[in-house]
Formats: sequence, C-alpha cells, structure tokens
Amino acid sequence: MSKRAAVCYQSVKHVPSAPEPPLLLELKTRRPPSLLDLAGCETWSVDFSPDGAWFAWSMGHGIVWVVAWPLDSEEGQDGETDRGDKSFSCGHPVWGLAFGPRPPKSAHLAKTASKGKNILLLATGLENGVIKIWNVLTGSAVFDLHGHEGVVRDLVFPQNGSLTLISSSRDKTLRIWDLAHKGKKVQVLSGHKDWISCCSVSSDCSMIASVGRFDRMVCLWSLRSYTFIRNLMGANQKQLCLLSSCDFSPDGAVLATAAFSGSSWWIDLWDPYTAEKLATLADYFDDYGQNQISAIQFSPNGLHLAIVTDDRALRVWEPGERRMTMQTKRGRDSNGLCCNYHPQGGVIATGTRDGHVRFWRPPRTVPSLCHLCRSTLRHSVSTHQMEALPLPRRILEYLTYRNIPERLRACCSSDEEDWES
Repeated sequence: MSKRAAVCYQSVKHVPSAPEPPLLLELKTRRPPSLLDLAGCETWSVDFSPDGAWFAWSMGHGIVWVVAWPLDSEEGQDGETDRGDKSFSCGHPVWGLAFGPRPPKSAHLAKTASKGKNILLLATGLENGVIKIWNVLTGSAVFDLHGHEGVVRDLVFPQNGSLTLISSSRDKTLRIWDLAHKGKKVQVLSGHKDWISCCSVSSDCSMIASVGRFDRMVCLWSLRSYTFIRNLMGANQKQLCLLSSCDFSPDGAVLATAAFSGSSWWIDLWDPYTAEKLATLADYFDDYGQNQISAIQFSPNGLHLAIVTDDRALRVWEPGERRMTMQTKRGRDSNGLCCNYHPQGGVIATGTRDGHVRFWRPPRTVPSLCHLCRSTLRHSVSTHQMEALPLPRRILEYLTYRNIPERLRACCSSDEEDWES
C-alpha cells in the first residue's frame, strides 16, 4: 500500500463564526472496511517536533505516521534531507509518542553531522510495555527500551535539550531513561496505586507531575533527586473521579489537572510549590457518562488552555475567564482523545477515536507586558521565593496566579456558549 493511499489530506474552508475555532485541515486514514470502528484504530497521541518541522500521529493498528510541517513543504532539512512522509510500523498499538530534542549546536554535533549522523529521535510507547526509539530522518529503528510491564501511556522529553525520556505506564510506575546511554541507566519512580494516565515536566526541569487514572492521586516528583515530593489531592481524598491529564504552564508556576466523574468534568489549577488549589473550572451534564475529558494542554505563551472532551472536539479557555474563548459545537462524533500545540502556537492538533487528526487555528492574542514579565520571572523563581520579597499585595497575587477570580472556584456550564455560576 502506497503512502498516498494510506492517508487522505483534506483541506477545509471555514467561514469564521466565533466562538468556534477555524478548522484548518483534517487528516483521514483510508482503512479497509473490515477495520472501521474497531478497537485499535484510535489516535491516542500526536506531537510536533521541537522546531515545528515535523508532525507525528499514532494512526492506529501499530502505525505511526510522520509528516513534514507545514504539509505543503517539500524542502529538505538544511537543504539535504528528504522531507517526504514516513511511516513506522511498531507491531503493537501505540499509546504515547514524543519527539526528542534537536541536537545542540556544538563542535561535536558539526563533526557528527558531517558524517551523516544528524538525527531527530521519536519515542513510541507501545501496548506491550516496550518503548521503541526511531530516527525520524532515516526512518529506521534505533533501539528498544524494556522494563515497563503494562501499556506505556505517556512519554515526555524535558525542555533542557538532554536525551532524557520520562515514561508513565499502567504498571503504576514512571521511568526515567538516559537515551545517551541507550536507556541502560534507568530511574524507577513508584508510588501510584493504579494506572498512570499522564505525566508532565516543569519548564525548569525540576519537577515531574503524574496523575493516576483510578487512584485519585496527583503526584509531584523531583527530577533532580528522583524522589517523591507530595500528593496534591491529599491522602484523604474521597471524591470518586477518574484523572485523565495534566500539564504545567510554560513558566512552571501552575499545574493543571483534568478529572471527570459520572455527571461532570473539571479542571483544577494548582500551585505546585505550595499545593494550593488556585481555581476549579467545572462542567455538568444531564446525560450520565457523556462527559469524559481526555486531554488538556497550555498554549506555548501560557495564555490559554486547550481542552478535549467526548462531546466537543476542542475548547480553548483563558484561565480566569468565565466564558470559553473558543469552542466547537457539541457533537457525538467528536470523541477526542489528545491535543498538542505547535511550538509557535499557531495550530492545535487533536486526535480522535477513529484515527483521524484535525488542525485548528487557536486564538491569536498578544501577551501583555505584565504577563511576559510574570512568565520570565516565574520560570526561575518559586512561590516561596516570591512570597519572601517585599512586594505590594496585588503585585504578589498576580505573580503567584492568585488573582484568578474567586467565583471560578465553583464555575459550571450548561449552555453551549455561555457560562453560568
């Protein structure tokens, strides 16, 4: 089967009608009728490379497709490398994937690149617990990582440019792999009592956050000492819920977690340094069990949070606002599973249960000078350090994200476009 026969590129013309985000493009897989609507065709994960030049998606049935971005680009990487589509057959369903960092600019890199060894890594987490590492530029497998005893649900590379890979699994553990040594140096983090749904790394690479699907635990770990820090939900958490996703804000000062129960879903915003819950955004439903929230992710500038749920393909929320900035119409065919922003923030990709991918144009907002100053400062200054400074109360509240309106602590939505308390 040829590559062009496997994927259909479908451009979409959209007449802007706020608050629905414009749908830019949709990638559809062409499957044999015998495979349609069967388990195994889901797009569990999508990702853009750190430089935004590549896009990868798990298109179901153990196949990962990698395409050059933008999709009409035919130029080679540095004028030398073929930018054609690539597919990787992993042999088992792919639940998580992540691009590795671009090699740093150095004399060693120049020497390696001159020998034709310049690489861009792609990690794929499989249903059988194996993590396969691929060289995107050559399309070849590099090596496998063994150790997990359950589905590898999520993969993350820290933003410090190192070849460190963090994986979370249904075997209740996180593992930290050193790919520079082919994964032979491994740190295992244990503490969750059930499946781990998602993990995220703070921008300063000091903390890892993980959420347990059934154990109602939001755990913070030190990426420097590989030790457990705290459970944000607390040991006495009695509320029945399933935790599905988490993400640090770009400055690392806020952690967002997503959960759902039989009749509602909600997003909690936490201060990871003090364990304080800053705000809660909730949505309530009349139909029991039709409210799963699958994924959340902060925009690269930290102004918005993308939300994927069963009943809508995409929501975009600005923390602190009582209305969604953008949201698609309700639809039973949404069935969203994952989302990912382009590194420059101009596109959001969402994956669905039918193996398709949609690309949306998010809000175009110019960050204020106050927000830029806060983001720069909070990237390297903790909440405790901020509180020790002799600052006016209002400035301190802004810098510690405690300026979010109090009413958002109990906010709900029952209308398609409006939010009512």
